[in-house]
Amino acid sequence: MTLFTSDSAAAPAWMPAAIAERGIRRFPVGETNPRIVEYNDETDLVGYDDKISWCSSFINWCLASVGVRGTGSALARSWLDWGIALESPAYGCVAVLTRDDPASWKGHVGFYLRHDAESVYLFGGNQLDEVRELAYPVDSVLGYRWPKSS
Repeated sequence: MTLFTSDSAAAPAWMPAAIAERGIRRFPVGETNPRIVEYNDETDLVGYDDKISWCSSFINWCLASVGVRGTGSALARSWLDWGIALESPAYGCVAVLTRDDPASWKGHVGFYLRHDAESVYLFGGNQLDEVRELAYPVDSVLGYRWPKSS
């Protein structure tokens, strides 16, 4: 299965870094995955284990790995104030989703892969407790963002 929906030469620099992390997952209670601790160290969750929400930590880590500054925040919705807003998604852009209630502070964040009429497909961390591709309802998207420097 290929994740690239377009010419891989046009893929954003952070996507190969993200995809290389596929399969990194939360460890069982009593153990901690040190790689997820590394992701958290790119946010205000420095020193936290893998038992807390780490989707934003993963995005921050992937971007930092190629020299792009993220939000530094563990809150998924912090990405709504980052970079520039896109009117339509582009492969590898940051997709910000609502979780539970659109007015809530809760959310989810991942890298956009593609979409169809019902679902948006994201590659990200803390998706069923691991780094993987996962589909979300298209109506849960709050916005698509792109770094100002790219």
